[in-house]
Amino acid sequence: MQELESKKIIALMSGTSCDSIDAGLCIVNPDLSCRLVHGINYKYPEHIQAKLFQLFSGDATVKDICQMNFAVGKCFAQACNVIISEHGKPDFISSHGQTIYHFPFDEKLDGISLKSTLQIGESSVIAQETGCLTISNFREADIANGGDGAPLVCFADEKWFKPLKKNFCVQNIGGISNVTVVSKEHATFGFDTGPGNVLIDYAVKKYFNKPYDENGEIANSGMISESWLECLLQDEYYFKNPPKTTGREYFSSEYIENALRFAPKEPKDVVATLTALTAKSIAQAYERFVYPSVDINEVVIGGGGAYNHALMKYLRHYLPKHVDLKTHEAYGISNNFKEVMAFALLGYCTYYNITNNLPDCTGARKRTVLGKVANC
Repeated sequence: MQELESKKIIALMSGTSCDSIDAGLCIVNPDLSCRLVHGINYKYPEHIQAKLFQLFSGDATVKDICQMNFAVGKCFAQACNVIISEHGKPDFISSHGQTIYHFPFDEKLDGISLKSTLQIGESSVIAQETGCLTISNFREADIANGGDGAPLVCFADEKWFKPLKKNFCVQNIGGISNVTVVSKEHATFGFDTGPGNVLIDYAVKKYFNKPYDENGEIANSGMISESWLECLLQDEYYFKNPPKTTGREYFSSEYIENALRFAPKEPKDVVATLTALTAKSIAQAYERFVYPSVDINEVVIGGGGAYNHALMKYLRHYLPKHVDLKTHEAYGISNNFKEVMAFALLGYCTYYNITNNLPDCTGARKRTVLGKVANC
């Protein structure tokens, strides 16, 4: 086996919210610890971002998908080159890509499973535009092994939190919310709890023409509609047993437009209630699927949701009093760039042929090495 060495890795992530490309230069060490050296949020060009939202909505042709795969690859490469211009070339690049469709359901056509996922941002383009070996496409191998291809960040959560010998719910709140349960006595497991910011962002854009609710100010100015909240919480996804994963395909613009037919009239109350939905769906997911197996000491929040003061306030209200609520920053992990750091670690493991999925989180049949390599 090749001897492990510390590696400088630029990792790339663009999530469900599609607000920017998160790019970070990380140092990953042989003990699988990871340090963020420098991170940037690289904005998509306006028309590229608009085209991506067309893809998300299904209003796109095969030609659009083909072209955007290469265009997004160029955008990812540009984000890398901003960092390279300041810090020099990394040992390699690790790219999650931009998910445009995720279908974790075992439907069949002519007896053949249609379970699948599609991330664009062509890695060969990134490799050629930066001159760096590029590792990408992490989800496919897990699905090929019968898994859901998500959540993958659980692997990093186990490496970073298991040595602390406490019982954690490590909760990422991006567009979609996902939890990793790391404990002293139980095997690590995880799942997507439901929407994170995706429904909130949609409402804020629709009613206030803003990309997101900065610091949760709109939600804090509104009132929660308890009746609408309870109606929203009856969605079948929240009751489905893990392992499970979801995405924009499920919590879509059509989904929320249908839900808004029953919403309160005041827009700020709509935002407050959708923010409460994210918080309460997380708390209820723990009650149904975590607490029966693990006595949790602490919930650690990362992702954009960690900056939403209303969301954090609601979470504190819905969680049991004895459970501590912290953010990733308390453990030296960037709230903003946590997923970037996780994909740097996943890429490191791919490079050294180390298995980097967790079947208890994704439902895969076995441990396997995720990721594909594009040479420059």
